[in-house]
Amino acid sequence: MRAGAFLYPWDVDGDPDAPARLADLGLAQVTLAAAYHSTRALTPRHPRHRIVTAGYAAVLYPPDPERWRGRALAPYPAGDWAPGDAYGAAAGALAGAGLEVHSWVVLAHNSRLGAEHPETSVVNAYGDRYPWAPCIGQDAVRRYLVDLAAEAAVRQGAAGTELESCGWYGLAHLHAHDKTAGVPLDDTARYLMSLCFCPSCREGYGGHGADPDELAAAVRAALEPAWRGGPAGPVPGRLADPALAWRLEAARTLQEDAVAAVRAAAPPGFRVLLHADPVPYRCGANAGTDPAHVLAVADGVVTPAPDVAPFAAHAHERTVLAANLPVVTGMGGSPHTLAADARRAAAEGATELRLYHAGLASDADLAAVREALDAVHRIPSGPAPLGTAAARAAATPR
Repeated sequence: MRAGAFLYPWDVDGDPDAPARLADLGLAQVTLAAAYHSTRALTPRHPRHRIVTAGYAAVLYPPDPERWRGRALAPYPAGDWAPGDAYGAAAGALAGAGLEVHSWVVLAHNSRLGAEHPETSVVNAYGDRYPWAPCIGQDAVRRYLVDLAAEAAVRQGAAGTELESCGWYGLAHLHAHDKTAGVPLDDTARYLMSLCFCPSCREGYGGHGADPDELAAAVRAALEPAWRGGPAGPVPGRLADPALAWRLEAARTLQEDAVAAVRAAAPPGFRVLLHADPVPYRCGANAGTDPAHVLAVADGVVTPAPDVAPFAAHAHERTVLAANLPVVTGMGGSPHTLAADARRAAAEGATELRLYHAGLASDADLAAVREALDAVHRIPSGPAPLGTAAARAAATPR
């Protein structure tokens, strides 16, 4: 089974030992960030620093001035955490060590965009803006995201790309010093708190037959029990169904447009994967998708290992189903169970693995990964045939 790992350019640039260290793990590829959100990241082995603070969402290469000239919405070049063509430098070094490099592109997750252009953000039913979440129902935002996908994905030497947050973002996001866990919200409440009521979405709900003011009032009423510690209540179907229809349409068409734009800019054989959740209404880095639709659009998906089966039921011969496995112990990962986790993922239909995250992991974590990958490489991979556990699980109500 083929294994790849996520990485930031600052894990490699300035550390001449990094490419060989990563190649020695037994990885086939590295998914290297080309456009990424703000973060504070540990670099436990770098000879010059231990903490990198990326102050805002940025592209980690020089953006094309002709593409963005005169446009209000444009990508921000990185600051001193990834100066110049940080992506290009890291990609070249990794390729020199024999690793295949794929770009990692974060789309609808950008706090600086929301701060400087608040009108682009998701607005909840209470009128609160989510500056980290660009509203994908807005035409200007969609044009920006599609062009960003094409530019950031197709970097020199990249064999493919993985598009993260190519869909709706909402409440569930680790913002700066988050204080949002005081009231536990169930899946329904998180969805209701993520519904957008910006002018574009209000128009979209109306176009599908729901009065947006009535919908917002119904959402607030449904959430009232959640604020008292109970489960969220229902929204009437005559309002909920049009709202969901609008959101699914916006997500599907964004995914179609972004993949098409990347393919138009890429050389033949360039592989396009989406970070995806198999439940269409969900929001986040793993964007909610309809498995059958997204696998008809993209070459495959990257999804948490427990979510592989619903995609496997719709896989084709060449479909890539990459199971994402956390391997950083300090972040809840389990590198010591990697081989067993990989076998379970393969049984559910996974064809590849993605390990999160080779740059953040300790030396002990990486040693466990290296040992596990010896066994992982002997695991056969391929689309799960009909009638397997993967197909059966996909048909089970979630």
